[in-house]
Amino acid sequence: MSARVARGKVGVMKRDLLRLFTACGVAAVLVSPGRGWAEAPAAAVSVFDSYVGVVEGRLADQHRSQDGFLAGEAGEPQGWARLRRGEVLVEQVTPRAGAELPGAMLHHWRGTAFAPGAKAADFEQMLRDFDGYSQYFAPQVIAAKTIAADGDRVEGWMRVRQKHVITVVMDSTYDVQFGRLDARDGWSASRSTRIAEVDGAGTSSERELAPREEHGFLWRMNTYWSWEERDGGVVLQVESVSLTRGIPVGLGWVVRPFVESIPRESLEFTLKAACRR
Repeated sequence: MSARVARGKVGVMKRDLLRLFTACGVAAVLVSPGRGWAEAPAAAVSVFDSYVGVVEGRLADQHRSQDGFLAGEAGEPQGWARLRRGEVLVEQVTPRAGAELPGAMLHHWRGTAFAPGAKAADFEQMLRDFDGYSQYFAPQVIAAKTIAADGDRVEGWMRVRQKHVITVVMDSTYDVQFGRLDARDGWSASRSTRIAEVDGAGTSSERELAPREEHGFLWRMNTYWSWEERDGGVVLQVESVSLTRGIPVGLGWVVRPFVESIPRESLEFTLKAACRR
């Protein structure tokens, strides 16, 4: 074996070991119990609520006019060209200085995609149909149902499974408000009202964990959709603002890439699934 080949194999082994160590480290941190992780700190919730207020104020202004109905890269010529090519645009909106909260982390991401041939009315109908979410957004959404519907307000329930090194199942309820500027431009605001971690999902020992038992994978989750029918299709844009437990001191290099990959991958999956419908 040549020295170059030997060095190459050693390099691959080191990378594989690093990936394994990182995965094991993330899993250990995420599933290990810790005081203050089970319930969201009041100070962090207060910051989250204030941040959401600013986001919703900006969206309200954004949705009052067709000019600038969508935010971020979607409103730029280069971004629109990428969308027409079938790309999904994902942007991290969270201000770096404001992501770290007392015992928690705030995440804000925006994703945009273009669905050729789609109609705005059809997309809104799909969003309202909680009962169909387990088909539209499988395998992440295991089950879903409409709890109540009254005009432009819908209350829905979902069971979601996320698999990243470890598998987490959560039951959550959402209060969703729909609105529209006209027949081609619409929006919705979905706010979590309850999120519970499920242990042993799908087995005879299935149960919701008590707040003191949970790991803080997700404390709050707000989702904001904007859609615009144009150029023979519909531009779909979704913004996700969530609150999770913080990263233990000294382990940011292990956990942060993992934590930040979850909302990005979730947005990409959701947009691609919506476009397929």
